[in-house]
Amino acid sequence: MILSVREAQARDLTEMERKTYEFIKEAGEIQTKNMPDSRMVGAISNLKNKGLVEIYKKYTSIYRRRKKKFVKAKT
Repeated sequence: MILSVREAQARDLTEMERKTYEFIKEAGEIQTKNMPDSRMVGAISNLKNKGLVEIYKKYTSIYRRRKKKFVKAKT
């Protein structure tokens, strides 16, 4: 059985990183400040460094000039 690079990286995650990754995959796209647990917010940077998630900014309203941070799992 041959594992892809993402599957191999997903195997060596801590418990909180695994919960966070599964939550993000299930949600699809979520604003970083709307994560249910503050420890999940801390795990996002580790997942980004491992190449499993992508963080980007986008406008949430046409009337606001400020962009908000969002996170989604890479496919």
